[in-house]
Amino acid sequence: MITWLDTSFEMQFRVIDGLTVRFAVSEDHGDHDALLLSPWPESLLAFEPMWWQLAGHTRLVAIDLPGFGHSQRRDTLLSPRAMGEFIIAAVDAFGLEHPHLIGPGTGTAAALFAAARHPGRLRSLVVGSSAAAVPLQLGGILKDWVDAPALDKFRRADPRQLVAAALSGISRYALPDFVRDDYLRAYQGDRMAESMRYLRSYPAELPVLSGLLPQIETPVQIIAGARDPTVPPVNAEFLRRRLPHSRLDIIDAGHFTWEDAAAEYAALVTSWWCGGYAACGPNTRPADLRSEHPCTPPTATCT
Repeated sequence: MITWLDTSFEMQFRVIDGLTVRFAVSEDHGDHDALLLSPWPESLLAFEPMWWQLAGHTRLVAIDLPGFGHSQRRDTLLSPRAMGEFIIAAVDAFGLEHPHLIGPGTGTAAALFAAARHPGRLRSLVVGSSAAAVPLQLGGILKDWVDAPALDKFRRADPRQLVAAALSGISRYALPDFVRDDYLRAYQGDRMAESMRYLRSYPAELPVLSGLLPQIETPVQIIAGARDPTVPPVNAEFLRRRLPHSRLDIIDAGHFTWEDAAAEYAALVTSWWCGGYAACGPNTRPADLRSEHPCTPPTATCT
């Protein structure tokens, strides 16, 4: 049992599609459910700074995706297309009917594949801070990791140093000791190096996803950091121009928007859940793909 922002809950494990997956569930609030996907190289504890804000609006189910956090790995799932299918398996396993989905970072491409290949299964998506553009637009250590000719040098490296290098991009938020320790323990042994297979699939996977984006009818909220050196905002803008029912917010933060700008991130998400997604949805006038002005959610708050 962990006390998280004055809320006690149990970190649990269950088997989904033959893999042992770690998850946490909030109390039941509101009429909808939301599935939260762990970003890399972190875990579901990445949602710690905004958990209470989100949990006040809907029931949250947060999971460590296979090979990330503390969930069991299957090498065949380490690509966005395959992980998209696992997301749908997780939705079914938890009995989530038409849930919202939050998939920052590595969850973005998988969430978009899931929405493209399973129309109507997801109520809305919140994505961003992820590679999306074709050709690939990355910088910093992320580019180095994707472009490396092989994984050998990463297998020989200290995984704690690799994780710490990635986490150095968190500039405003002071990671609690128990959260940092959770991240570091999650990628011990070969887990950090092997999880890089997911990112290294981007050059092959993203062109396929790009062709599917205009077909996605699910409303999508895109959130990106204006000062992200590893995944520049051009990736978010690429998605905005191609997704017919989408909204883009670029906020004053680096890569880890969900931690460094947690209050603003949570406010965008709850506004989206309170009606923004409906304003962007396929039952309303589709967003003009040529416009740089995203659709605007209503100002009323939900109760």
